[in-house]
Amino acid sequence: MDKLNKLAEIEGMSIEDLCSHATFDGVAKGICSNPDCDYTCEVEPDQKEGYCEVCKTCTVTSAAVLAGII
Repeated sequence: MDKLNKLAEIEGMSIEDLCSHATFDGVAKGICSNPDCDYTCEVEPDQKEGYCEVCKTCTVTSAAVLAGII
């Protein structure tokens, strides 16, 4: 399962809702892009290298970036 689908599942939202949230709000849902980590948090919509509290790496990516909107 790709990270965008995993993020939607974790947040209990559709991909369309995640993208809408990221487009019209100042924050977006984000997920760690490391294969063995599904840490989620709110990030800026254009985030590509957000800090993961679990992995301690800069690998959190926003739903808008994952979806190719940004």
